[in-house]
Amino acid sequence: MARSALLNVMVQAAMKAGRSLSRDFGEVQNLQVSMKGPGDYVSQADRKAEDIIFAELSRARPGYGFLMEERGAVSGDDDQHRWIVDPLDGTTNFLHGIPIFSVSIALERQGQVVAGVVYNPAMDELYTAERGGGAFLNDRRLRVAARTKLSDAVIGCGVPHLGRGRHGNFLIELRNVMAEVSGIRRLGSAALDLAYVAAGRMDGFWEDGLSAWDIAAGMLLIREAGGFVSDLNGGQTMLEKGALVAGNEAIHRALLKTVTKPLKA
Repeated sequence: MARSALLNVMVQAAMKAGRSLSRDFGEVQNLQVSMKGPGDYVSQADRKAEDIIFAELSRARPGYGFLMEERGAVSGDDDQHRWIVDPLDGTTNFLHGIPIFSVSIALERQGQVVAGVVYNPAMDELYTAERGGGAFLNDRRLRVAARTKLSDAVIGCGVPHLGRGRHGNFLIELRNVMAEVSGIRRLGSAALDLAYVAAGRMDGFWEDGLSAWDIAAGMLLIREAGGFVSDLNGGQTMLEKGALVAGNEAIHRALLKTVTKPLKA
């Protein structure tokens, strides 16, 4: 597959950060971990990966701004472009030795995501997409799954935990979805959940309480693989409000309706 110069920069940054994460993952028991909030840990590995990405992208495009999990918003001279970066999505998995975590980098141009990379270094799986250019896993073109019935579908989700999310609302959503689908999965990395939908490994996904850096790249992957993404109202406020539903056209429509319907007595 042919990649643009910008996408190559993103891939190189993601893979360099991924190599650093892989080294630290091999010594996960020795990492120094600090508390960032209830149930939300940030490690030396996380900060190191973000430093690598920040340095690589700043060198390649010095005027672009950033939105990063650890640094937050960093303004640039070029107000038309912004990198949206999660250096380690799936920190809890990482710290527990579970090889399901990722680096996520998206490029936003004039408020629209135009390129995205999600890289799982533990499995050496590189997901890439550019607006209008399709989505790929390594060099294989991706398409969302073709199933059209929830009864045949495997659906991914996020599960709120200590200090995060509206637990009662999620339990209502989960009960609604459980009654309609073939299976439900929770990977622990929203970026990879969305990449799996793009790859047809899961038929759909929903979650609330996310941040822009969790989902920006994955949303583009799904759209470029022929899928649909919306917020819980069917709108396009996902990056602002952190809630989304995704799938192919039929599954997205059915899942959105199922997630938001009132719980029956």
